Amino acid sequence: MIRVQAEDVNIGALIEAAKRPGTGAVVLFDGIVRDDDITEMELEAYAEVAVAEMEKIARAATEQFRLLHVDIIHRIGRLRVGDNILIIVVSAGHRPEAYAGSRYIIEEIKKSVPIWKKELTKDGGRWVPGEHGHGAGKL
Repeated sequence: MIRVQAEDVNIGALIEAAKRPGTGAVVLFDGIVRDDDITEMELEAYAEVAVAEMEKIARAATEQFRLLHVDIIHRIGRLRVGDNILIIVVSAGHRPEAYAGSRYIIEEIKKSVPIWKKELTKDGGRWVPGEHGHGAGKL
């Protein structure tokens, strides 16, 4: 499942779905809203392009690291401290491939997926610049 959505995610169900025949490792990345003196975070996306780009990243990771399953869900909307932002679940036959595939996916998302975030504080807010001119910025 590759999605951009406002709703939270049932991470347990994603982990169960990743347990395909031949699975020896499942790796979960759960990026959450940090308490960096913010009250909330607002995320916006160019959803069609973001999903297409994440699908491309998932295909590349699957091929390069022999992944058996990939889920990427990026949330948008207004999120509070502690809320899930980005969930990546991958499975592979072995631990090294699962870890490497997950890391590859997060780094590529940060480079190329058109998702923007605004950190909201008691004094207002500011849009966080992406690391490479666009993308999710610092997750």
